[in-house]
Amino acid sequence: MSIIVQNVTKQYDTQLALNDVSLNIGKGEIVGLLGPNGAGKSTLMKIITCFIPPTKGTVSVEGYDIWEQSMEVRKRVGYLPEHNPLYLDMYVKEYLGFVGGIHHLKGEALNKRINEMIEMTGLGVEMHKKIGALSKGYRQRVGLAQAMIHNPSVLILDEPTSGLDPNQLIDIRNLIRDLGEEKTVLLSTHIMQEVEALCDRIIIINKGVVVANDNIENLTKESDNVLVVEFEGNITIEMLRNIVGLKQAKAIKDNQWILESKSDLDIRQDLMRWALNNNIIIKSMQREETSIVECFQKLTRV
Repeated sequence: MSIIVQNVTKQYDTQLALNDVSLNIGKGEIVGLLGPNGAGKSTLMKIITCFIPPTKGTVSVEGYDIWEQSMEVRKRVGYLPEHNPLYLDMYVKEYLGFVGGIHHLKGEALNKRINEMIEMTGLGVEMHKKIGALSKGYRQRVGLAQAMIHNPSVLILDEPTSGLDPNQLIDIRNLIRDLGEEKTVLLSTHIMQEVEALCDRIIIINKGVVVANDNIENLTKESDNVLVVEFEGNITIEMLRNIVGLKQAKAIKDNQWILESKSDLDIRQDLMRWALNNNIIIKSMQREETSIVECFQKLTRV
């Protein structure tokens, strides 16, 4: 595993930010870390990157422990914080050279890497400007470039597409997707389309606890006991109550209904039998799918 989080708890005075969190992230995975504001996402990222220590528990990155081998962890991690702190009086190339020097890159190797990062993140037209003169979107690109300057095997990205326009967003998504083919990427975002476009797996945190850890397909899979049905002609709730195994029914519009069965039963056969016996025509019938947004809301409203 590329990242192993074991029983991590983080306490800030009386506030419990993380409560016994455990998770694994494999090499080459792009994992989305989701949760409402204050759920503990940024705290977890700061612990993984050795910016702050946990109160309890431990984390290993590429086999190196954050307690005993924090410098080895830092060598292997590229980190883009949520608020992207930058030296605004430095020029783009100057700043990337400064960060590269921190990672012990020198001479031709450093210049080559700076040019690669500028091309990769689309900073070419802005590279001779001071960072303070850049738009928010281009500052975000500088933040991504500095996170990757030392070619880390693990990328921790906290809101990486914040402030990007739609065209920039597509470019950075493609970049992250390409990076995920050879690196481990953990990214935090509130943009659900981004999750669907990029992530192999989703981890949802709520009030410091992991409430979901699965791939998108499983989290949004069709429900076996909820059907969306369209009838021909007027249907009343009283009529529907005669369907065997029906738990509840809710009208959507016109003659469309959501039918939920009892205890995960599949009521399709009973529904067809009821329709046949009552000379009712079913125009369409399909299982209801749960969207990422609905899944998120269901798990984080508690």
